[in-house]
Order: sequence, then structure tokens, then C-alpha cells
Amino acid sequence: MICLGIESTAHTLGLGVIDGKKVVENISATFTTTTGGMIPSKVSDFLVENLPILLAKLKTPLNKVDLIAFSQGPGIGHSLRIGQFLASALSFKLKIPIIGVNHCVAHLEIGKLVTKAKDPVLLYTSGANTQVIAFEGGQYRIFGETLDMGVGNFLDAFSRELGLGFPGGPKLEKLALKSKNYIKLPYVVKGMDVSFGGLLTNLKSKLKSEKKEDLAFSVQETVFAMLMEVSERAMAHCGKSELLLGGGVACNSRLQQMAGIMCKERKAKLFVPEKQFLVDNGAMIAWLGLVQYNAGKRMKASNIDIRPDWRTDQA
Repeated sequence: MICLGIESTAHTLGLGVIDGKKVVENISATFTTTTGGMIPSKVSDFLVENLPILLAKLKTPLNKVDLIAFSQGPGIGHSLRIGQFLASALSFKLKIPIIGVNHCVAHLEIGKLVTKAKDPVLLYTSGANTQVIAFEGGQYRIFGETLDMGVGNFLDAFSRELGLGFPGGPKLEKLALKSKNYIKLPYVVKGMDVSFGGLLTNLKSKLKSEKKEDLAFSVQETVFAMLMEVSERAMAHCGKSELLLGGGVACNSRLQQMAGIMCKERKAKLFVPEKQFLVDNGAMIAWLGLVQYNAGKRMKASNIDIRPDWRTDQA
């Protein structure tokens, strides 16, 4: 069975094709800026402009597709609408079933597919989402999460203060490589949860007195240590010996290194999908669509809508 997946939760439009368990195609277009951040109206314009371009790049004939899957949520309403519109139009034109999937669960499922992880704790780190997820008691459950902003949005917000543009995470990573001077920053872990709002305020107060590269280095060391602490605690609580990374921030080499150190100390296994499956992508939507369709899930025309606030533990 061939499924076309459409990803459009935020700044990326992705089209992915899965045939059985094989990733056939995975193409995308991502909104960027040299200054400032992500304005939803401008992002949605970008996604609309790239719809026909990406469709033209697809090598799989649409008449060979058996199922359409789209990211139903969570995400930015402007962006979600575009993917939902495309999915609905293709489903109607091709007369094939359509299914909406949870973006966060899709990150976990594609990670399991491409890495062969069996029963991991997922550290999900993206722009709006920071969650520690595991499958327990018949469903995915969130064991820890951010209390304010997602780690990706936090890194982007700090990068904007440094004038680095959007997305800022990769630029911040390069800047951090220029320093080994750690500046003490607030370390906010509350049980299984983390918080970044106060840290961002603290950083803003240090911009005039500290070097940018020192702050970039210190931010990564502090924030990633926070994420490792809650991930390790979740692994201990759930009795699991696998850690799977997911989300765009997981592309960061320092985060991967720290995760590797923690897992080695616990005698656990670390699984890191390749970059195309860490960032938002259409293949993960196609794969989860297939999994759910084969499990018997069906979607009525009256339910084809977006769910911007759809949590992982509600899927």
C-alpha cells in the first residue's frame, strides 16, 4: 500500500511517500529569514507558493497512491490549513481515503521505523514542543515537558536577540563551537518538567556584558543538560533501556553527544535518525498514516479538520 504524507505544522512543507515499510520519497521546502523570526502569515504564503513546486518534484505518480495522510496537529493554524486543504483536494480528486495524524507521534513512529528501536523513551525537541514520551499502558504518555516555550522556540528567540535570523538553532550551534567558557545560567528542572522563560530573560540581561560565543556555548550546555536529566529520569521510571531522539533540535551534535554519554553510563542504547527524519518531514506523516489505517482507523469527511492543540497523550 502506498501512502502520500503531507506535513505542514509550522515553517516546513513536506511531501513523503511510503510503500509498505519503504521510504520512497521525502522532499520539503522550509521557510527561513536572515533577520527576525517566523510570522505565520508570511510562512503560510511561503507554503502556498511551494505547493505546486513540490508536487511537480514528486516522482511517484499520484494515480499510484492508495492513501493520503496529513498532519492534523498540533501546530500553527495558518500552516495546518494548507496541508489539510491539499490533502482534502487530493483525496477527493483521486477518490482515495484520507487520514489525519498527530505530528508528535509521527516523529516517534518514523524514528522507530528507521532506527529499529523497539521500546524507547523519546526525547522530542522541536520548535514548539519539548516532551519526554514513552509507550505505557496501551498509549503514548508524556512523562515530562516544557512548562512554557519549546526548546526550539527558546533557541530561536535567543538567536534573534543575537541577530542570527531564523531558524537560529543551527547558527547558535556554530557560534557555540567558538567557545569553551561556561557562564553560569539558571538551570530550571521541576520534577520531570523544564522551563526556559526565565533563562531567556537572564540571557537578555547578559548580552551587553558577555561575549556572544560564550553565551551560545553556555546555553547549549545548560539546556541540553536539563533535557538529559529529565530523559534519564523517565528511562529509570519506565524501566526502559533505549533513548530515541526526535525533532529538529535533535540535529544538534552537542545534544547527540550528551545523549550518547548519558546512555553509555546507563548501559542503554541511543538511537538517532538521520537528519531528514529528525526535522519535520512528509515521510513520518505517511508512515503514521499507514500504521493507523492498517490498524483500522478511518476518517469521515466531517472530521477532516485541523487540531492545533492536539497533545501527544490525546492521540
